[in-house]
Amino acid sequence: MEFRKVYLDHSATTPVAADVLDAMIPYFSEKMGNPNSLHSWGRDAKRAIDEARGSLAELIGASASDIVFTGCGSAADNLAIKGALWAAKKRGKHIITTAVEHHAVIDSFKWLGKNGYDVTILPVDGECMVSPDSLRAAIRDDTALVSVMFANNEVGTINPIAELGEICRERGALFHTDAVQAAGHVKIDVSKLPVDMLTMSAHKMYGPKGIGALYVRKGLKLVPLVHGGGQEFGVRSGTENVPAIVGFGAAARLAERLDKEGEESRISRIRDKLLDGIMERVPDSFVTGHRTKRLPYHASVCVRRIEGEGMLLRLDYAGIGASSGSACTSCSLDPSHVLLAMGLDHATAHGSLRLTLGKDTTEEDIDYVLESFPPIVKTLRELSPYKA
Repeated sequence: MEFRKVYLDHSATTPVAADVLDAMIPYFSEKMGNPNSLHSWGRDAKRAIDEARGSLAELIGASASDIVFTGCGSAADNLAIKGALWAAKKRGKHIITTAVEHHAVIDSFKWLGKNGYDVTILPVDGECMVSPDSLRAAIRDDTALVSVMFANNEVGTINPIAELGEICRERGALFHTDAVQAAGHVKIDVSKLPVDMLTMSAHKMYGPKGIGALYVRKGLKLVPLVHGGGQEFGVRSGTENVPAIVGFGAAARLAERLDKEGEESRISRIRDKLLDGIMERVPDSFVTGHRTKRLPYHASVCVRRIEGEGMLLRLDYAGIGASSGSACTSCSLDPSHVLLAMGLDHATAHGSLRLTLGKDTTEEDIDYVLESFPPIVKTLRELSPYKA
């Protein structure tokens, strides 16, 4: 078997696409103006930001004025949750989220819970799906905000966002969704979805790190978390990161192009080949997350009687980049809070593996993984203290 390098950790971050990098480079030097300056260099930078804002808005069916650029997806989540609550104190002190959110959301809710808010954490089922019935039962007259992720970063399950949003709209609660893993990979149209705020991040869709965005429904007020020069419609002060914003716009245009080329269908097909191959070749393994209602590029499994760390190290030695869960908590020795919320025991949860594909992933890459992975599992089980 010929050695090859196969990167399957696109949920952690994607490579910056060549077109995106090309678009960004001039704004580091020759087009270096501050977009808040009145001279031609500043006006050029401002036009570039406006173009990027329009591209991102077009990707999700929004208006350009609905898009607020932030420093990252986590910053957008925090702005949405805290900014909306502080701007609408009369709505009530009850807020709802789920047990499987990204830490940017769930830790914000925990912090708010220590500062006067009544927090409800919704459960998920064994496939990591949030039930509309559970939200309907939990929502109250004093519920101010609900935040449910569009798609889970660890297992790829896509939630029934339209139905959840309708429940919130019926009861007068604001609805936020963290769509960091979904934006640029599945169709999102906020002109039809009942969402008030939606979070995105460039580095999950072949753009640069260090830039996020928040869709904010027209007319919704946010209190800024950062005060200063009043950039980004007064809710996110600080000189704009022009090269990164330009890159985000280019990444949005790339996503539109890939959609037209049928990328979602192609990557779903080879993802299923990967999942089916692992199930066939690795005994005592199973898919985590919903088998069909999942992100097209996302494959996640658990392998019993071994630990994820051992799999990752040996996969890396074989040239395969993967993860055992969220990259944001990869240094933690604790099992995934997502898998525990899905009902897995600690030992099984420690055997999780996330393999996330990208636009450059080929069938030959998948064949290499399917040849390499089963012997790794066999060796680790022979060394494992766990008994069959």
